[in-house]
Amino acid sequence: MNNKKIMIAPSLMCMDLTKFTEQLTFLDERIDYYHVDIMDGHFVPNLTLSPFFVSEVKKIVEKPIDCHLMVTDPINYIDELEARGANIISLQVETLEGCAFRIIEKIKKHGLKCGLVFNPNSSLELAKYYINYADFITIMTVDPGFAGQPFIENMLFKIKEFKEYKDNNNLNYVISIDGGCSHKTFNKLLNAGAESLILGSSGLFNYDTDIKKAWEIMNSYLLN
Repeated sequence: MNNKKIMIAPSLMCMDLTKFTEQLTFLDERIDYYHVDIMDGHFVPNLTLSPFFVSEVKKIVEKPIDCHLMVTDPINYIDELEARGANIISLQVETLEGCAFRIIEKIKKHGLKCGLVFNPNSSLELAKYYINYADFITIMTVDPGFAGQPFIENMLFKIKEFKEYKDNNNLNYVISIDGGCSHKTFNKLLNAGAESLILGSSGLFNYDTDIKKAWEIMNSYLLN
């Protein structure tokens, strides 16, 4: 296992909402930031969390909140998410044709960090001319929209590509992985260059119904 510090971001669409306060209070002392999926039912065929959910989380936590916009028109969400307490806004690069610089500038003007998210079939070349503005790069290792999908092994090559590009161009983005992060893939992901793991059902919440026990199990896998 890679011994360097790995960032952890629980995916809140996978948490137990009947234990909302309990789980967030426990996690806030241990994680680096939260991952909140916002879907519009159009860019992906699913609806999940909302800007309102972000404001409810913000009432309890102190750690940053990353809002992953799986929506067709991300610019329509920026102002409200900033007002609701978002700290990072992560954009699907597939939605930025013709408006990437305008949306990124809007995010930065709000004082927020900007993330860029790449679907499995999207290449680095798609964002080559604005990738230097990104604070986070999130590589989807499953097709977006639904939890619990199988990990796509070919994405390990993609992670290495983004790590090499970062190092060769003296960039500072954090390489984050979304999808299929679990005890079965932790070692592979870290060895390929992952710096942050977004943990959902298979990597955290399904290990045990007690969040403390689930965390201990997850942490034991990461330390092995």
